[in-house]
Amino acid sequence: MKLNARINLKHLDHINQSGDKFVTLCTMKTANNEHQILIDELIHLLKGGNAHADLETALAGLPGNLRGEKPDKLPYSIWQLVEHIRIAQWDMLEFSKDINHQSPNWPDDYWPKETSPKDDETWNKSVKQIKADKDAFINLIKSGDLFEKIPHGDGQNILREVLQAADHESYHVAEIIIIRRLLGAWKAS
Repeated sequence: MKLNARINLKHLDHINQSGDKFVTLCTMKTANNEHQILIDELIHLLKGGNAHADLETALAGLPGNLRGEKPDKLPYSIWQLVEHIRIAQWDMLEFSKDINHQSPNWPDDYWPKETSPKDDETWNKSVKQIKADKDAFINLIKSGDLFEKIPHGDGQNILREVLQAADHESYHVAEIIIIRRLLGAWKAS
């Protein structure tokens, strides 16, 4: 039987006051299982969850000429939202794992000035980077302590950063879908 090494045994002492090793082992197994359930749910959430479309779905079939379009009175184009998602997710990921990471200046460095990507290569690079960083976040939650405070933060932990990244992306995915609807380029499947 393999037990997850991330379980802190001193937290189990108060549960098993009797000193019964079997009860402690069962408690550890339950805690390990619950921890794995949490990791699985976080991965599912990062990949799109149950209640909303994921980024891949929101971008599927988007004509290249609409990436930079801003419908009347809306502040952002789809390109600006995609690039903002990339920058913000990268920042949350790097903050979670690199003590020397310097976040961009808020809000100016989180939003591209250009409404359209320079070319298809720029668009594809941004979309691929979002996926790569999401995969890196998934690897981090599989291997890191979700609850331990990030040493260079002010109370944040990996769990908070993952939840924030998923929440942030889902919010902007909804905006992408609204823009596509306004542009007549969305077909719900």
